[in-house]
Amino acid sequence: MADENAREQLRRMLEQLLGAEGAEEAMRAFEASGIDPAQLAGAGMPTDPAQVQAAMAQMQQLMASGNDSDSHWRMAKDVARQAAHAGGDASVSAADAERVRTALSVADLWLDVATELPPSGGKAVAASRAEWVERTLPTWRAVAEPVGTSVAEALATTLDAGQDGPGAAMPMAGLDLSGMMRTLGAASFAMQVGQGAGTLAREVFGGTDVGLPLLTEPGLLLVPANVSAFADGLDAPEDEVWHFLAVREAAHARLFTHVPWLRSHLFGAVEEYARNIEIDLEQMEEAVRSIDPTDMQQLRDALSGGIFSPQRTPAQERALLRLETALALVEGWVEEVTAAAVAPHLPHAVPLREMLRRRRAAGGPAEDTFRSLVGLELRPRRARDAATLWGLVAREQGVEGRDRLWSHPDVFPTDTDLDAPGEFLTKRAAEAIADSEMDAALAAMLDGEDRPEQSPPARDHPDDSGDPDHRSGEGDPDQR
Repeated sequence: MADENAREQLRRMLEQLLGAEGAEEAMRAFEASGIDPAQLAGAGMPTDPAQVQAAMAQMQQLMASGNDSDSHWRMAKDVARQAAHAGGDASVSAADAERVRTALSVADLWLDVATELPPSGGKAVAASRAEWVERTLPTWRAVAEPVGTSVAEALATTLDAGQDGPGAAMPMAGLDLSGMMRTLGAASFAMQVGQGAGTLAREVFGGTDVGLPLLTEPGLLLVPANVSAFADGLDAPEDEVWHFLAVREAAHARLFTHVPWLRSHLFGAVEEYARNIEIDLEQMEEAVRSIDPTDMQQLRDALSGGIFSPQRTPAQERALLRLETALALVEGWVEEVTAAAVAPHLPHAVPLREMLRRRRAAGGPAEDTFRSLVGLELRPRRARDAATLWGLVAREQGVEGRDRLWSHPDVFPTDTDLDAPGEFLTKRAAEAIADSEMDAALAAMLDGEDRPEQSPPARDHPDDSGDPDHRSGEGDPDQR
């Protein structure tokens, strides 16, 4: 009896998705491939008609979009906005907007004496949490979409396992099952990224907290609700907290605006890491074994459970090292520049700096979400070493010498420089001497090649030598 109920339940669900004729064909295809409808029902498929109807509505919306990634990311944005609204998301008041503009304007004035990099320009924005999602989700999409493609392909492969022949060869009323699973996987992954971005929107202070330039155009952004929430309960006055965070945001913005190679350097490392990512198919199979693949929430939960291979490829290791080093150097520079800019103005600057260091080290649920989704931890582990390096260069060579290191990737500090930041200048000086000696040697070599060859001095003819023994007839016994 239970098996008959399960068969009828599955038939009704398929009828809503495929129509009566398509449902019959699907049932025959399931039986031909050895799939028991009772087992499908026991694997987590919804039993409540309202749940079935809701699941089918979502499925129909997804299948109507096909492989349209824009549709998937529109749904992801809806999920992100809902997550951002959780717990409240009041609109930005005129007073908050004015406070943001004032804080960021003052921040640029203070930074003018702490760095050679000019202001970023662009508009100063006071954003709600939902607006932060709107402005940053395109960048999250660029970061995560290559991984989502790999996840969708792995999901289709996993759910096709056990069928007779390739899953793509089992049509149901013209429906491509493998294609359907790829669509569901891509959409589920996008919505899970949206969930992470929405959660992050409740924690961030501005557009640069994670160390990546999340805004797609130059500008400054603060989230007043989050700044005020962070300041609440601290020993420092709220006004100091606002100024401190505004200076950090403005310092990040100057760096990302006026170091033209930095954005591509950071996102290039992320893309290289994602391009070589490997899905742990055994873990994927375990994650989806007991779920209903038509339930988007169950799919999203499964995809957030650590589906990436624990073994990184050599290319991933190189990309990760490059990214972590750059993130640390960005954060370390911002720390040092902010400290120098606020020191004359904020009595609580030092404890605020330490507070942010502890906050960064602790991480949060949103960072954990992106680590499980993208397999990548966007955390500058060596920011303290980087701050030490930047501080040393500023003391020895001044602000101009410090900021000159951003002029080109070839002079940018490396991961080995962070191993011993106190030796950075000594090592660079030795390298400069070695380069100078090499240049001198090459110049001498080239100078020798370019100098015209000189003929040996001409020898006088023997008859004209002036030697009496060589004069005509003299000294020649035959002529005497």
